[in-house]
Amino acid sequence: MKTTIINILAVVVGLVVGAFVNMGIITISPSIIPLPAGIDPMDPESIAANMHLFEPRNYVMPFLAHALGTVVGATIAWLIAASNKDWMAYIVGAGFFAGGIMAARMLPGPMWFEAFDIIVAYFPMAWLGIQLAKMIKKD
Repeated sequence: MKTTIINILAVVVGLVVGAFVNMGIITISPSIIPLPAGIDPMDPESIAANMHLFEPRNYVMPFLAHALGTVVGATIAWLIAASNKDWMAYIVGAGFFAGGIMAARMLPGPMWFEAFDIIVAYFPMAWLGIQLAKMIKKD
């Protein structure tokens, strides 16, 4: 019973911390790579209505937010989990994957970005988080 509670906590903490990383990157991204003029970065409707103005560089920070949020969340879940550590990290990756699918439906971008994001930013990044956690734990 204790192991199950710790594993659930590991997944929840991984999702929450990963979401903070994701939102932190999204929040600072317009100051690093400015959005096209007239777009309110805090208004999803403004973004959706103006997606046709986005250049490829405008997709760098969203991808990094998705990927790094997943890596951090999966790493934390693996480090906290009491058993089935890889599975707990992949569950976090699956949670972010579901969020990525929802984001792609709400803010439809170009197919190349959506495909790249869905294929690379979630399960491969959860795997990378597992590898990172194993290196951290080894020390």
